[in-house]
Amino acid sequence: MGTAWFAVCGVFFVFLQIATAEESPCVPGFESELLIFKVNRKQLRPGTRLGKVAFTDCTHRKRFLFSTDDSRFVVQTDGVLTVKREVVLHEGHRDFFIHSWDSQGQKLTVPAMVLYHGHRHGNDDLNTEHHHDSHTSNSHNHDQTQMDSVTTEDEADPQIPILDFPKSSQGLKRRKRGWVIPPLSVSENHRGPYPLYIAQIRSDEDKKKTIHYSITGPGADVGLFTMDRVTGNLYVTQELDREKQEKYVLEAHAVALGSTGPVEKPMEVIVHVIDQNDNKPVFNQSSYVAEVPEASPRGVEVIQVWATDADDPKTDNGIIHYHIVSQQPEEPSESMFIINPVTGVIRVNAAGLDREKFPQYKLRVQAADMEGEGMTEYTDVIIKVTDSNDHAPAFTEPSYAATVEENKADAEVVRMLVTDGDEPHSAAWNAKFKIIDGDPGKLFTVKTSETNKQEGIITTAKGLDFEKTSKHTLLVMVENEIPFAISLPTSTITVVVTVKDVNEPPIFEPETNTVSKKENLAEGSTVVRYTASDPDTARKQKVMYKVISDPAGWFNVDENTGEIKLRSQMDRESPLIKDDKYTALIGAYDDDQLPATGTGTLIVVLEDVNDNPPIIEEREIKVCNKNPDSLLLTVTDKDGPGFTSPYSVSLLDSAKANWIARMNSTKTGIILTMNRELESGTYNVGMNVFDNQGLFQANTVTVTVCDCSGTDVKCLEERIAGSKLPVIMGILGGILLLLMLVLLLLLLAKRKKPEKEPFLLQDDFRDDIFYYDEEGGGEDDQDYDLGVLHRGLDNRPEVFRNDVAPVFLPAPVYKPRPANPDDIGNFIDDNLKAADNDPTAPPYDSLLVFDYEGGGSEAGSLSSLNSSSDGDQDYDCLNDWGPRFKKLADMYGGDDAL
Repeated sequence: MGTAWFAVCGVFFVFLQIATAEESPCVPGFESELLIFKVNRKQLRPGTRLGKVAFTDCTHRKRFLFSTDDSRFVVQTDGVLTVKREVVLHEGHRDFFIHSWDSQGQKLTVPAMVLYHGHRHGNDDLNTEHHHDSHTSNSHNHDQTQMDSVTTEDEADPQIPILDFPKSSQGLKRRKRGWVIPPLSVSENHRGPYPLYIAQIRSDEDKKKTIHYSITGPGADVGLFTMDRVTGNLYVTQELDREKQEKYVLEAHAVALGSTGPVEKPMEVIVHVIDQNDNKPVFNQSSYVAEVPEASPRGVEVIQVWATDADDPKTDNGIIHYHIVSQQPEEPSESMFIINPVTGVIRVNAAGLDREKFPQYKLRVQAADMEGEGMTEYTDVIIKVTDSNDHAPAFTEPSYAATVEENKADAEVVRMLVTDGDEPHSAAWNAKFKIIDGDPGKLFTVKTSETNKQEGIITTAKGLDFEKTSKHTLLVMVENEIPFAISLPTSTITVVVTVKDVNEPPIFEPETNTVSKKENLAEGSTVVRYTASDPDTARKQKVMYKVISDPAGWFNVDENTGEIKLRSQMDRESPLIKDDKYTALIGAYDDDQLPATGTGTLIVVLEDVNDNPPIIEEREIKVCNKNPDSLLLTVTDKDGPGFTSPYSVSLLDSAKANWIARMNSTKTGIILTMNRELESGTYNVGMNVFDNQGLFQANTVTVTVCDCSGTDVKCLEERIAGSKLPVIMGILGGILLLLMLVLLLLLLAKRKKPEKEPFLLQDDFRDDIFYYDEEGGGEDDQDYDLGVLHRGLDNRPEVFRNDVAPVFLPAPVYKPRPANPDDIGNFIDDNLKAADNDPTAPPYDSLLVFDYEGGGSEAGSLSSLNSSSDGDQDYDCLNDWGPRFKKLADMYGGDDAL
């Protein structure tokens, strides 16, 4: 009984174990969270097997697709990790990741490390090996797998992968998002044979049903990819080219025989085209040309070459490295230049670039893929060595001497030449000059000639002064437009400039002299003493003075002392005055054989005096005699402030009966009002206008009073001018008839006169004198031939008339016409007196000869005429008529006994 019970318990325990095992699901993934592969050397050659990666997807499959993020390592489908390209463990280890996919298409990743055996990484627990024959849910959470590497040159042929359709989840379970079918990889340019079997597509339903498979998508539609409808084998029918298309996205379909719908959802199949090194690098230029300055130091960048490769840039097939194959010439060093293998930048690698010796280098540059070990391409790089400033300019002469006259600005002193061994007409050859000593006053400037960049020209910046310094010693330095490329000595030269003495004009102190004077300064008064000094102290010359410009003629200057006196009265109100200032120019000159003249400016500020009475601007106005409006007259005064307003006014007695005058509120204008109604006509209204100092002047305003009313002033003549045309024509016609009547009366009077016989020749022409209203007796013939008077000089050609103005006599000064019409009377009187005493004004004394009396005169001899015997004629009054009648007074006046 006990034995039976024990047996039952044993069976139950076994059944429980089996049930428990069935309830523990398989978890797909790597056997450990970290894979460590230990090696015994740092340099790993291609083909070295490092170990095996354990992976399961909880199915019967034993081969899987793996990938790594380090292209130097590859994992075969059986999980063997192999070195694809040479690896050097400089730091003792190399870390990377390994990826794979489970049956549901979920990507799984594990970190991996290749560790050099002599290198300690992390803690000592890494030396522990973990071996797992079965995988549970917690069996690899914190495990590390450490494996020793195995070296082999043979690689197992990869097994064709089998892609299963994702399984559908039952019940509430669902497939995680992000699960994808692992991609397929096909090498480009594969040699076949074709069609090339690359994968198998299968469905779990093929155990129950007959499944037909098919493939669709880009590439399948043109027959590039085909699928066996029974086995699900996927084929590629021809070579692929990654440079044309790097991947293909297809869809696999599974349909049960006899069914109208799919038994599986379409599965996405991605085919990656594995790149092969079938393209060589290509330079973007067939050749390159660059420049580098001579004497450039090591490390100076010259140029960058650039090449591209159509292969995958993520693989070695598209990684390009550069290399300088050759250099011509190989002097002064065979490696004058170096190239960065990755970037293609060419730099100077050694010192000694010298344009004068080696002006050009030619480099042969190689570009190779596979990081410099694959397919190659070549280009030429021409490097021209440009001139740098490695030669200092030098003067051709040891020194220079020159002479320049004083007081000349911008005068050329000397031209200096230099030589330079650098490339002509370059910035390293062009010279630049500088005065570094001997010119503290900045009296000189130096510049490079525009036509010859190796010639320096020294000129005077300002006039030199012989009396201050007769000799200047300049130190001039020369350099180039750009700095020296290397340390070089600077060339200098001495220039001795001798100043030549010249006669300089006297200099006024100050150059502009301003004085203030009242405008009523008396004539002959001293305005100012304005003197100048001669800078030529060694010559001891005499300075004299003269007036150069005096527009108003107000000044005289003493020739020896420079004292300026007033010649005539000044007037602040003269049009020559600007801002109360009058400007005259005074000259000072020496007594040299070639006198030099200096100029000083005299500015006289005229102080105003009350010498101008106020005047009324409006001289003629019109006003109506009925209801007239008051007239506003403007008052002005030429004087300045203080001598003008407020003004006052008073009417003359003759105007007080008809007019009233008063000032306006501002005392600057006169309000003239008619006192009573006046007849139309013209009235002269006289009034005295006073300024605030009491200076006045009589002003006369002519007022035309018109027969009208109010402010609309219209006089009779204006009305006539505005009348109708027939009225005007009638008036003109009457005037024309009156003129014709007068002419008719004159013609009748002419015909009534008797004709007289001429006492001269018949063809003579005579001037007639007519007397009208003659009461006394006399000859009937009152026609006198005045032409006889012209015959005197005609018959005496040897006598000349002398109408010549006397010379060497001073002319009087005539006053200008006044602006105020009230001053016309004084103006005429003053100028009339001046004209009477002017010996230079015509008429002049002239010689006339009248000795021809004509022939056939009816009058007898003049000797028969007797003086009046009545004695009542007194000729003594001729003595009072002046010297011109003295001779006549002597003839007829005097004693009766004569």
